[in-house]
Amino acid sequence: MAEVEFRDVTRRYPGGVVALNRLNLTVADGEFLILVGPSGCGKSTALRLLAGLDKPSSGEIRIGGTVVNNLAPGDRDIAMVFQNYALYPHMSVYRNLAYGLRQRRTPRAEVDRRVRETAALLEIDQLLDRKPGQLSGGQRQRVAMGRALVRKPQAFLLDEPLSNLDAKLRNQVRGDLKRLHRELPVTSIYVTHDQVEAMTLGDRLCVMAGGEVQQIGTTDDIYNRPANTFVAAFMGSPPMNLLPAEVRSGVLHVGDAVLTAVPSADGPVTVGVRPEHLRLHGSYAEGMVPARVDFVEPLGSHVLVTALVDVHDDDSATAPKEARVIIQAPAGTDFDSGTRIGLEMPQERTYFFDADTGDVRTSRERIAL
Repeated sequence: MAEVEFRDVTRRYPGGVVALNRLNLTVADGEFLILVGPSGCGKSTALRLLAGLDKPSSGEIRIGGTVVNNLAPGDRDIAMVFQNYALYPHMSVYRNLAYGLRQRRTPRAEVDRRVRETAALLEIDQLLDRKPGQLSGGQRQRVAMGRALVRKPQAFLLDEPLSNLDAKLRNQVRGDLKRLHRELPVTSIYVTHDQVEAMTLGDRLCVMAGGEVQQIGTTDDIYNRPANTFVAAFMGSPPMNLLPAEVRSGVLHVGDAVLTAVPSADGPVTVGVRPEHLRLHGSYAEGMVPARVDFVEPLGSHVLVTALVDVHDDDSATAPKEARVIIQAPAGTDFDSGTRIGLEMPQERTYFFDADTGDVRTSRERIAL
């Protein structure tokens, strides 16, 4: 195992396209770090640069303190698992697991010991005589992980390894990965666009957009202390509700709703509150934000109510404009479309973001209701 470092790493392609812009990131020895973000954010580029499948335009990549920019992939002592498994279809599971070791001329007895040890760890020891075509998707993914782990690499790289699995199998293999890392804490970097995977798997998350890091932290940091509106809206399902608002003489205005004094400078702001923290009332009262029900989605354990809020008051030079918000309500909650409701923003759960930059104004500013 080894520490992995990106130092001011940039990848610029012909034509001026910047896929990765000055990435600075340290993954501690034995840490499980998640790179998460939408397509095109630079997360897979970072993984390819680390694996040696591409070269940075500038900056340094270090594994175990050694600069690896000019090392061939085979000399970096890392292992990579792809979303398409990349197994040899004509080989048995045993031979797939043993292939990398045999290429390195590992003694036969050591190959057998490590293959069987890894197979037992991944609970595929009963499948060693089968070929990939005889396995389920989840079993093939375990074999792909085993083929990487059997080499005992310095770092373990996973590029959206669960994307080809159905929802049930994803949950199962996700649990396998957590257990595996607990039992074999190899330095791991996992790329995904799936926020559920990101929030449940990693020791830390690195949220990316536009080739740049938006925020690095634990799941609690990312979810409860988002650095900006991108992180707030991307992490969470459903995402955080974001509403344009304005502070005038220390009082918050959301549309034509006048709320109470707030700890923020005057001017336009974006306020955010997560669906599970909005409080829904069947009628409007002073101090609430008026809204109109659009539709209701029952999900068994709870209900999601989507509503529309006017975000410009009558004095606005701009024509009235509606914003969509989502409220998580108790199971059994039901409203007809068009029903008028009131939304309460709890003091301890409301965030202020700069209207221009999207950055949080402090670690957490709250509406003082």
